[in-house]
Formats: sequence, C-alpha cells, structure tokens
Amino acid sequence: MTLHMIEAGKPETKLKSEALQVLLERGLVHQCTDLEALDKTLSEGPVTAYAGFDATAGSLHVGHLMPLMTLRWLQRLGHRPIVVLGGGTSQVGDPSFRNETRPLLEQRQIAANIAGIRRSVERLVDMSGPDGALLVDNAEWLNEFKFLEFLRDYGSQFTVNRMMSFDSVRSRLDAHVPLTVLEFCYMMLQAVDFLELARRHDCSLQIGGSDQWGNIVNGVELGRKGDGRQLFGLTVPLLTTASGSKMGKTSAGAVWLHPEQLSPFGFWQFWRNTADADVPRFLRLFTELPINEVNRLSALEGSELNEAKKILATQVTSIVHGPEDARVALEQGDALFSGSEDLAEPTHHMGLNRLANGLGLLEVIVATGFAISNGEARRLVEAGGVRLNGQIVDDPRRQIASGDLRARDRLALAVGKRRKALVAFE
Repeated sequence: MTLHMIEAGKPETKLKSEALQVLLERGLVHQCTDLEALDKTLSEGPVTAYAGFDATAGSLHVGHLMPLMTLRWLQRLGHRPIVVLGGGTSQVGDPSFRNETRPLLEQRQIAANIAGIRRSVERLVDMSGPDGALLVDNAEWLNEFKFLEFLRDYGSQFTVNRMMSFDSVRSRLDAHVPLTVLEFCYMMLQAVDFLELARRHDCSLQIGGSDQWGNIVNGVELGRKGDGRQLFGLTVPLLTTASGSKMGKTSAGAVWLHPEQLSPFGFWQFWRNTADADVPRFLRLFTELPINEVNRLSALEGSELNEAKKILATQVTSIVHGPEDARVALEQGDALFSGSEDLAEPTHHMGLNRLANGLGLLEVIVATGFAISNGEARRLVEAGGVRLNGQIVDDPRRQIASGDLRARDRLALAVGKRRKALVAFE
C-alpha cells in the first residue's frame, strides 16, 4: 500500500479529480493511503466517504470541524458522505495518543450524547433526498457480534506486531501507561466499521484526524484481506494555531458546536478573536468563500484585518449554527467591539430561581465561560477586570440579586475589554 504525505496548502498539479484539488487547496489533506489511485477513483464518478465520531460528550467541538468540512466539500462536489456515530465504539473508548483510559460510559449517556451530536451533524451535511448524507450508528453491527465469532472472523486478519507499530499505541506504551485489552481492540472495531460500511453502502473512503492514521490503515488493509476491496484513507492535519499550540480550547474548555454547550455568540467571539497569523489558514479551512476572496482577505493588514476576522467568524457561525444566528452574533459583535456595554440579544440563559437559592458572581463568570473555575474567576474580580451592568465589581463574595437585573430580567457582564455577555434569567 502506497502511503502519501501532503504538505498542507501545496496542491498537486497532476491531480485529475476536482475533489482532491479542492481539498488540497483548502489545506484539508495531511496523509493519504494511495493518492494517485484515490484521485483516479474520485475522477471516475461519485464516491461514498465516511467520518466517525464517538459519543464521548453531548456535543462535537471545533476540532471535529476539519473532517466534517471535508465531508461537506465532498458532498458539494457530487460525492456522498456518511457520518458514523459511535454508539458501539463509545462503549470502548479510543486510546489513540491518550495517557489515560477513557471512563466507560453507560448506554443511557451514550444515547443522550448521540442526540446532541446529531443536531450539529444535520446542519453540516445535507441529509435530504435519496442521495443525501447518511447518519448511522455502528452499534447496529458491533452489538450483534458474538465474541468467538468476532475473533474467528476478524482476529486472524490482525497481527499484534502490526498493531504495536502504530504511533498511537507506541506513545501509550512508551509513556509506561497501561493499555487494556479492551482499548487495544478499539482499532479492530474501527477497521470492522470500514468494512461493514463498504459492504452495506459501497463506502470506499474514510476521513479522520491525523491521530486516526493507524486505525484507518487497519481498515484499508482489512478491506483488502477480507473482501479484496480497494479502500482508501485520508487524514486531515492536526488543528494548531500559528504559534504551534493545539487549537480549539479556551480557558473555559472546548469550543463546542452545540448551542447549549456554547452560545452562537460565544462561538462567534472565539473566531473573531483569532490571532492575525491564523486568519488566512482558517479562512481556507472553515469557510466556503472562493479562494480568490480568501486571498484578498488574507492580504489585509492592520485594522482592516479585523474585517476579515468578522467575516471569518460570521461565515463559520453560519455553517455551524445557521445564517440567522450568525446575523444576530454579528450584530452583538459589532456592539461588543465598538466598546458598547449593551448587547442586543442574550448570550446565555439561567433559571430565575437561581437568584432565590443564592447565586454568586463567581458562579456567573464560570457559567458564561469567562473562567474555568471559581479560583480563576476570583482572580479576575480582585484584579478589577469584571463589570456588572457597566460598573466594576471587586468583591469576589458579591451575590447576584433581583435588583441587579435590567429590563426583561437581564444582567450585563463584562470581563476585560472584549469578553462580554448578556445573561437572561428565565
């Protein structure tokens, strides 16, 4: 099997398929199992491709946008995407490049997480019509296997030697962290997913993050050994900022795609605060603007670059949350960055009964995502960086009362110059 490494943003001039040309131009390709053969296959007609997401949380986060945008582009160019929600594999947990075992989830929690993830996925790919994207749960087949049957049919197709050669496994062993047999078998389950999708839906391409390379290669090899199928794997780059740090987390945690985990305005703010050096790359990766427009915006400098950041934030928010939420977020953002303390619409919601039970300022700061803990919130308050309804508050013991609420039971909170929230109590 030919393994192909791609230098991000460097299109291959000899490619025939529009799909690969676009993905490379947007910087969405890192590795491919056989670039030339995949290019030929994509140029000959529609291909079915999938990406899988385990239900380890109630929402996907911004790191998942890379494979989802890849599926979205493939669909726009005439190919069919499948999104696999890991109701089966979530019962095991992917150990790839982790220094600890994932906590095992109960079936009820997995089902609730899948429901939350489904909401984001349905916005990002078009599921309408007979050729629309498919949304499947791998529990459909993984839960049906009997242990000895699984070992007999698939265990002989994998060698421990080969599985231990992958970086995702070796990194765990090199760190002297125990790797359970349950976790070790995860890559077998993902490989079986690929083969099952190939058999059921003629799926021939798997998309995943760069940390999934070993798992994807196993699936490609299983397709060849088990059915004589030619399958392909393609990974997207690791999502990092220009400074080299892993992108997608803030002091308050992951940048979630579900509005109940992070409001559309909070999501918009994250992108509006993008570092200058990251704007060109993020415009390519996370918007569908034409490349010539991306290049124009990327060439802006100084204060004009702020307009490019607003466009980036609004475009990504529109894709993830819809055009209306993006419009409202833009209006709120204009108010925020103009220096106004007033936002047009609430960015967060809390129960009105919380006031009767005693609600501390620190708790509100954490709830809005401006601090990850009460300790961090306390430091912000003591440093004079927190304002309630435009007034500086320096007492970390401050309680929120009904008298603090403005019209329509709203509370304006600001931390520093750029982080502002309007909390509606309902």
